[in-house]
Order: sequence, then structure tokens, then C-alpha cells
Amino acid sequence: MQISLCDAFQNLVGKIFQNSVESEFLPLYSTYGLGLTTWSPLASGVLTGKYAKGNIPADSRFALENYKNLANRSLVDDTLRKVNGLKPIASELGVSLAQLAIAWCASNPNVSSVITGATKENQIVENMKALDVIPLLTPEVVDKIEAVVQSKPKRTESYR
Repeated sequence: MQISLCDAFQNLVGKIFQNSVESEFLPLYSTYGLGLTTWSPLASGVLTGKYAKGNIPADSRFALENYKNLANRSLVDDTLRKVNGLKPIASELGVSLAQLAIAWCASNPNVSSVITGATKENQIVENMKALDVIPLLTPEVVDKIEAVVQSKPKRTESYR
């Protein structure tokens, strides 16, 4: 029997979410040199801060009818608390919340690529500035982020 290798794996990874792909796939990254392609590093806009008070701006994605369920699942108290807790860290670094979130994803040694999305041209420019934030993510800054979000991956083997 021949088994094909996995060439690519794409998954949602955001700092506010505990993600099993980070813990369960850890051995694959180091053993086989695989990397992860992440999408929605801003959690559908939640990590931009525009929903931080739980309000949905009329011109936002969550205001669209087909995004109502996602908005209801995303804008829960625990998530909003985490987003609001990340704001001072971004401010300390002199960067936007969005830049901090994208930089965190891109700085993960197991991430090969971060797929971002934008509905406006200025969002593309904003997202690209995250590349300048990566060097600012010192171990001390990462510890501050972790203290807020408490999502450090724990190695589990739930597939057994």
C-alpha cells in the first residue's frame, strides 16, 4: 500500500483560540519538516478591535446576514475580554491590534504562510505592516500575550 505525503495543510490559527492543530501536529513539524498555512489570523475581524465592545459596525462583515451566526459565536465575553486585554500590549509596541495578531501568527516557527483577507485597500497596507512587528515579539512580549489569552498549546494525542 502506498500512502501519499501531505503537501499542504491549512487551518485557522488565532491567538485567541486554543487550537488542537498546534498541539496535535507538533511532532509532524519537527519530524517531517512540515509547515502550517494559517487563515483568518484576525479571526474574521475580531482581532482588529472593531468589535471589542461587542458592537457590530454597519459596514462590517459581521453586519451581513450570512455572517450573523459567525458573529454570535465570535463575539462572546471571553473572546472580547482577551481582545481588550491585547490592546495595551499592541499600544505599548506602537502597533495596531491587527498587526500584533498577524505578526504572532507569522512568528510561529511551525507556520509557513499566513493567509490574510481584506475588504479595503488600506487593510492590505495595514496587514503588511505586521512584518515589521515580528522582531518586536520578544519572549517577554509573548509572555504578556500568553498571560492574556492563555492559549499555549498543550501536547495532546486525542486521535488515539
